[in-house]
Amino acid sequence: MSNHGRSGLPPIGVLGGSFDPIHAGHLQLARDAMTRLNLERVLFVPAGLAWQKGPATFAAHRVRMVELAIANEPHFALDRRELERPGPSYTVDTLEQLRDEFGPSRPLVLLIGADQLQRLDTWHRWQDLVGLAHVAVAQRPGHGRDPDGAVAQWVRQHAGRAADVAQRPAGTVVQFAMTPVDCSSTAIRAALQAALRTGAPAPADQTQLGLAPAVLDYVRRNRLYS
Repeated sequence: MSNHGRSGLPPIGVLGGSFDPIHAGHLQLARDAMTRLNLERVLFVPAGLAWQKGPATFAAHRVRMVELAIANEPHFALDRRELERPGPSYTVDTLEQLRDEFGPSRPLVLLIGADQLQRLDTWHRWQDLVGLAHVAVAQRPGHGRDPDGAVAQWVRQHAGRAADVAQRPAGTVVQFAMTPVDCSSTAIRAALQAALRTGAPAPADQTQLGLAPAVLDYVRRNRLYS
């Protein structure tokens, strides 16, 4: 597939993750990517068997939390393919499927955080990602550091600007600024588990946890992370 030439088609963002649970940081990253990279929409792709992580919450719960979180976001959509595909959940496989579906000319943009970039060389066939999509790295002030070694060389080789994303279907690594959001799935799970363990009330305000109100209500009703 050629990575050169104007495509004329608006880019589509791809945001993968365990979403265990989905929180304000995920949503803000997608919103900022929409604005700064002029994306048509963002696909949220919950991981199936995430090979780099331990057991995740039952897939149906994670899917429902994503649905609730993006219900009022007309340019966000849920993509279930990794949950329906057997075996380990590899991003490169997802991008290959999306490329087949959208064709050779549609710009695809894989959205990742700066922390993921630092360990990108641990991903399955990581060097093939840029042949299938652009890779857009969300940068937050004071978070993360520049990659080194093979990843740093790869970034330099494919470095581009945000404007390049719409000009070709794949092939560049771009950086974009993300509005700081102080929350993480790990911290959210820990807060809910600690409340149960100590008998203290769980944080009642969704802003304390970084969860959308509907997601927080779902977590409580289904006693997730308890």
